[in-house]
Amino acid sequence: MPDLFDPVVFGDIHLANRIVMAPLTRGRSGPAGVPTDLGVEYYRQRAGAGLIISEGTGISREGLGWPNAPGLWTEEQVEGWKPVTEAVHRAGGRIVAQLWHMGRLVHSSVTGTQPVSASATTAPHKAHTYEGKKPYEEARAITHDDIQRILGDYATATRNALRAGFDGVQLHGANGYLIDQFLRDGTNHRDDGYGGPVENRIRLLREATEALISEAGAGRTLVRLSPLGLVQGCDDSDPHGLFIAAGKALGELGIAAIELREPGAHSTFAPSDIPPVSPHIRPHFKGGIILNSDYDGPSAQARLDEGVADAIAFGRPFISNPDLPQRLRKALPLAAPDPATFYTAGPEGYTDYPAAEEQEAA
Repeated sequence: MPDLFDPVVFGDIHLANRIVMAPLTRGRSGPAGVPTDLGVEYYRQRAGAGLIISEGTGISREGLGWPNAPGLWTEEQVEGWKPVTEAVHRAGGRIVAQLWHMGRLVHSSVTGTQPVSASATTAPHKAHTYEGKKPYEEARAITHDDIQRILGDYATATRNALRAGFDGVQLHGANGYLIDQFLRDGTNHRDDGYGGPVENRIRLLREATEALISEAGAGRTLVRLSPLGLVQGCDDSDPHGLFIAAGKALGELGIAAIELREPGAHSTFAPSDIPPVSPHIRPHFKGGIILNSDYDGPSAQARLDEGVADAIAFGRPFISNPDLPQRLRKALPLAAPDPATFYTAGPEGYTDYPAAEEQEAA
């Protein structure tokens, strides 16, 4: 069985190890969505991962409602990402851009437009805005013209990602955002070709993935899904049936890899007691499968040993342990992250976590 530290190839992307840095929203890019020198250092520090999946990166202002998150729809944003990808590559790493449309999980005070979604629904809880948290607003049901426009935005963002030096792209289809809002019958109440039976509800997932493939090629295209229970107000009556069908569709497209968030009952984010779907997707998907949620070194290796996963993604441990692969290899203690600085401005809680060697030398 493969070891966490063995190399692996996903499509056209060669990884030095099977430790993946999960996408992590950090909010350090300013109102224009342009990465800064802080972002260059942050990603460079973590280039020991076999693959870095960037923080969620907007394909348009309409779809990016998180304050100070980055984008890939303007020339300034493309130029801002270039030093990031160059730094990761100089350090021997690989990085793909996660392409994000938040759907109904935005607020008009950030985007300047009414939220859009599969159907006219309102998300629970509150949105992050520049003025603090505000209740979500009712989304407008997307029209067929909107869908074509958004698919064009995905294609443009993919083209921009490649121009910025990324090794590929990942479609964010998880965690209750736009693609997930179409997938699940709890948020998709449409009666057209994008609603109703599962084969209709996975249609936008397929078309958006095809938009990425049209620019990057299947070998540089990844997709993220969260196949289990309720997340950010988004749920489905039959998650196993839905996501097995989604996995089959992505397998037919021949993409490089899928990343699956499958939290357990004690997860710190969107816990679920639904059994994992990944073993049922594996027979239908021949690309790489990356599993994500609450892993440490031994549990990650155990999942590789089972033969379902080809790599394991780590999220919060990478925030406070920039040298996470080395710490896992040497079984060193992991530093705990400070949640109070997850989304603040500046280097605190971002680029000031020391590597183990720096701690030993101090």
